Amino acid sequence: MDHIIIRHAHAAVITAPLNTPFRIATGQHDQLENVFFQLKAHDGTCGYGEAAVASHITGETVEQTLANLQKAATQLAGRNGNDPVELIEEFRPLFVGNHAALAAFEMALFDLASRSRGIPFGALFSAAPGCAARPRFQSDITIVIGSLEEAETAARHYAGQGFTAFKIKVGKDHELDLQRVLAVKRIAPDSCLVLDANMGFDATGMRRFLQQLEQHGIRPDLLEQPVPKGDWDGLAAITREFAGSGMLICADESVGSLAAAELAVALKAVNAINIKFMKSGITESVRIAELACRNNIKLMLGAMMESSLAITAAAHFAATLGCFEVIDLDTTFFINGPLSRSPYLDQSGRFDLGAPGPGIGVALKLL
Repeated sequence: MDHIIIRHAHAAVITAPLNTPFRIATGQHDQLENVFFQLKAHDGTCGYGEAAVASHITGETVEQTLANLQKAATQLAGRNGNDPVELIEEFRPLFVGNHAALAAFEMALFDLASRSRGIPFGALFSAAPGCAARPRFQSDITIVIGSLEEAETAARHYAGQGFTAFKIKVGKDHELDLQRVLAVKRIAPDSCLVLDANMGFDATGMRRFLQQLEQHGIRPDLLEQPVPKGDWDGLAAITREFAGSGMLICADESVGSLAAAELAVALKAVNAINIKFMKSGITESVRIAELACRNNIKLMLGAMMESSLAITAAAHFAATLGCFEVIDLDTTFFINGPLSRSPYLDQSGRFDLGAPGPGIGVALKLL
């Protein structure tokens, strides 16, 4: 195999407006402000990565992420990019406590390698244990924290575009949350329903909220992170109580690493895990998926406020691994401008990676 000699690397912050603030129980994004990473090889081939920083969730900062990627860039010149995993393991210590930067670094290396070989980004991975490739799937769409009227307007809009699964953010104002959920189900009664509390309840409050929904004949298909991330007892109690109900209890903020996933499995705290590149990086996401599949834990694939670059990379990943019950790759629908466009995504949230081209398929010129 020919060498892929990295000649240049560059990191830069790029911003883009959102069409609405992306509000959750613990904070909000008012614009996209992400760090992008570009590699250029000796033959002009480029690889691209993206770090989506969610300070209100992970505590990471744009400044920290940019500095770490700039430091990595200075050390990559002249290196061989043929084996991305080897470079990732060498540079991993640089990104301790900054997994968004690690994800961008990994993404750019995998993109460069796959473009150089003329293969899709997803071809660098393998199907998860017991799974097969799944090139076509549909994302849910998020109904962010807001007023009842905003929830109704968004639900009508996205149902009209063909979305069939709604992820409703809750946990800020529990009475208003109840009305928002009821409204969305009135507008899209046959839709799949995901509730994402973003740690906005304790176990008792979450049970009460679910009981109120049941009085209206509603049971979510999946409940994501109902309690604070360190409340393993609360997670486990809710999981036990609703075992066999058909509702998955999913860890998000509680599982940001392989070690945390192993703990969740050992404690039987949840029956589903939300994997995100920005929480654990890409190679560790593979390991978390493999662990979950071996232990009969269902999987969701999510994202932070990511542009079409990282979202499309995640879609390749989902298509190859084939193990994700719920796909939550919808953030491009909240972004205005060119960073919202993926070649494999339609207006209804459906991805089609049946015949992908080389690499991720999305490029941003930084060099």
